[in-house]
Amino acid sequence: MVRFRLLSKRREDVAPTQARGGCTDADQPTLELLRPQLQQSSARIRARVAADPSQPNLRQVHLIHSELFCELSAKGFTVSYGQLGENVTTRDVDLLGLPQGARLHLGKSAIIQVTGLRNPCYQLDRFQTGLLEILVMRDDQGRLIRKAGIMGIVLAGGEVRPGDLVDVELPLPPYKPLDCV
Repeated sequence: MVRFRLLSKRREDVAPTQARGGCTDADQPTLELLRPQLQQSSARIRARVAADPSQPNLRQVHLIHSELFCELSAKGFTVSYGQLGENVTTRDVDLLGLPQGARLHLGKSAIIQVTGLRNPCYQLDRFQTGLLEILVMRDDQGRLIRKAGIMGIVLAGGEVRPGDLVDVELPLPPYKPLDCV
């Protein structure tokens, strides 16, 4: 396992922090991760469940790397922790490079299993024009790159606080790269 420090997180029922710009630590409330009865009321899954009610909820938790906020700030965007809908923000964890099935141990007991990439949509441009173009782009070979974080499911609940450590447990090889969920 590799250990990192958790930067911040937010609860769904707490307003996001005020826009501060730049890359500063956020003072966020404690997050209680619960192993859900698949949180069928979650806004993230309503559209997917409407299309196929038998589909599992692979989008229970949204995680973003804090370095993304620095990149956005350098390009003139003002985005603070929580404003892109993420529940957890990390630092120095290559979230986008994790394989499917990786487990993130947060705090004393919470475990999130990585399920895939967040597929950002047009609503980001309602928040700030041009944001979607930065978060979904193509590399030199024309491959689609999504930078809006990853999604996961809660395997074990627990309290998560700013400054908590994040242990990354990789699955057994061969590793499967992340795809949209």
